[in-house]
Amino acid sequence: MRDTSAYGAAIASVRPRIGPILRATAADVSPMPADSHVGTDVFDRILSASGPLVALQTGETNALIEQFRLVARRTGQAVYLWRHAEGLASLRDAQMRVPGCTRLGDALRYISQSLHFGVYLLDMPPGPPSATDGALLRQLARAQTGHIRRVVLMGASPSLLATFEDDIIRVDADWHARSAAPRLRDGRWVV
Repeated sequence: MRDTSAYGAAIASVRPRIGPILRATAADVSPMPADSHVGTDVFDRILSASGPLVALQTGETNALIEQFRLVARRTGQAVYLWRHAEGLASLRDAQMRVPGCTRLGDALRYISQSLHFGVYLLDMPPGPPSATDGALLRQLARAQTGHIRRVVLMGASPSLLATFEDDIIRVDADWHARSAAPRLRDGRWVV
């Protein structure tokens, strides 16, 4: 038989520490759900875009990048992220950086010369791109390749998007805007 007084004392000592965890408010909840299908759904919409240059509209850039990292690791897809201070790096292999691609222009040249499937997420710096970077983006938008290559602009300013109005496809990453049509995923139907 158990000593109920010791058991009750143990529960009483743990209960005050659990209480704050159970009392989460709406401010504690992230707007991007932890559902792994959110990143997969946005990734599928990027791949199904009609052109190679995609503008991703999201308020939660870092959370979405983590979702894409999970998608890349689970599926083995070639997904890269370019950031101003870090350069071009693979999301699938955290330690793999592409040498010589720290500047945006160098990364865009690398992307245009790549002969393989790839999704390249570009965390755009504020302000308009240089004339060279704009010309490289326009060249990527109009390139016809035999493989799927998507250049995804994240955090792009409205003035930048206005310069590529005809060449850019906009994708909304809002998890509320998910398509309601059922799709077959891993042998089961999901909405």
